[in-house]
Amino acid sequence: MVNQCGKLYVVATPIGNLGDISFRAVETLKQVDLIAAEDTRHVGMLLQHYGISNKRVSLHQHNEDKASQVLLEKLQAGLSIALVSDAGTPLLSDPGMPLVKLVKEAGLDVVPIPGACALIAALSAAGLPVSQFTFEGFTPRTSSARKTFFSERALSPVTWVVYESSHRILACLQDMAAVLPLDREIVIARELTKLHETIVKTTLAKALALVESDENMRKGEFVVIVDGAVIDKSEQELSPEHLRILAVLLKECSIKTAVALAVEITGVRKKLLYQAALAMQGEA
Repeated sequence: MVNQCGKLYVVATPIGNLGDISFRAVETLKQVDLIAAEDTRHVGMLLQHYGISNKRVSLHQHNEDKASQVLLEKLQAGLSIALVSDAGTPLLSDPGMPLVKLVKEAGLDVVPIPGACALIAALSAAGLPVSQFTFEGFTPRTSSARKTFFSERALSPVTWVVYESSHRILACLQDMAAVLPLDREIVIARELTKLHETIVKTTLAKALALVESDENMRKGEFVVIVDGAVIDKSEQELSPEHLRILAVLLKECSIKTAVALAVEITGVRKKLLYQAALAMQGEA
């Protein structure tokens, strides 16, 4: 590969097994002028394994705003830089966004070097629907915030995914069980590509019991995948009477007020009534 100066390469690195890196990624890391790493000592083990001795600089959540400006200046001066995180694809719940944003705004090239990603690896082996999914990053730190977080996603019809740490996985599942139906299917994937890789698909109730009883299921790094809610189709349809009531209210009230009153009168979900009200106003 010919070195292309002035470009930022976003390089995916292994999430555990050192063999999970592409030939292109190795060649890129060898040929760039500088490697910006979340933890220079951590990435050093990977570089040593592949005989790479390029200069490294730190780019982590505590210095990335200042460091990104310095790295941009180096790119503008003609140097090529590889951005790596501790594991997986940079920017996915890892540092790097300020740098990529600056580089794009400056009109310079950002080149993705794809590879390992815990999110995609877990989804590929989950056995849950993945034609549509949402990635929510790490869950909130406090119990009350987590319960709110789960409540907001309880009725989502698509698969959703979170990352979780070893010291919060049990509390995470306990809070999830307080909000979601206990028969909801979930997948717990831990230590992906590593020696103790575990991928369990079961109900929320059984998953919680497993994590509570098995200390090993509270170790490592976790991807938690939650099946989407099954929505009763009858709940997704407004009857002619519902529409009549909404139309009468819209003649006298704003959309906001009409929808609020219609919710009280009919008991129908606000979102459905609001969408119908917008459509009616559009037709007017």
